[in-house]
Amino acid sequence: MRLLIAFILPWLTFFTIGRPIAGVICLILQITLICWLPATIWAVYALSQYKTDKKIEKALANSREREL
Repeated sequence: MRLLIAFILPWLTFFTIGRPIAGVICLILQITLICWLPATIWAVYALSQYKTDKKIEKALANSREREL
């Protein structure tokens, strides 16, 4: 769902992943039609980084539980 939002409204993606300042900057980029594509690419990249960070956090939490 977030990926679809990243293509349609890139700025909204940043708000859904907890980065409101980046969302405002992306909205400013998106206002100009020329920068719509870079805003979309940036949103998709940020979303993939967010997913990677969540996977790493989950793996670290699992490894800590095993140590106990």
